[in-house]
Amino acid sequence: MKTILLLRHAKSSWKDASVKDFDRPLNQRGLKAAPAIGRLMRKRKLQPELVLSSPAERARQTTQLVLEAAGLKTEVRYDERIYEASAARLFEIVSQLDDEAEVVMMVGHNPGFEELLEALTGTGRSLSTAALACIELDIEKWNKVRAGENQLAWLVRPKELKSA
Repeated sequence: MKTILLLRHAKSSWKDASVKDFDRPLNQRGLKAAPAIGRLMRKRKLQPELVLSSPAERARQTTQLVLEAAGLKTEVRYDERIYEASAARLFEIVSQLDDEAEVVMMVGHNPGFEELLEALTGTGRSLSTAALACIELDIEKWNKVRAGENQLAWLVRPKELKSA
């Protein structure tokens, strides 16, 4: 059994129109939501062995804040393929994950993450900023992942948490 956690980056700032999309930081709401998701991960004892994150600034900040709040010292890899990736590209990344990792968290962007969630589970769900989806895959090797054959165990949005 493998588990993938899909985390959309927290809310980013559009205050400075001159900042490139890739370089946009989190805004105040995002700076509060990311640690709230980290605390949820700690409470649920979620411990991914690997985190693959988009290298975009808002995804980097989200990753850092979530892991700090969760109290995790997990390997983090910044993968440029995640930034602006289609569901097909993200699905390919999932299929190439190291089989040593049972639980992997990916941090990235919409619309790709919502499309990947639907591709993996057959369930279309909205991923708001800082939403965390837990998908269970009944496979032993990541390259055996198949579309629509996986279970959305749960989906949490920051506004559903008391501390967000």
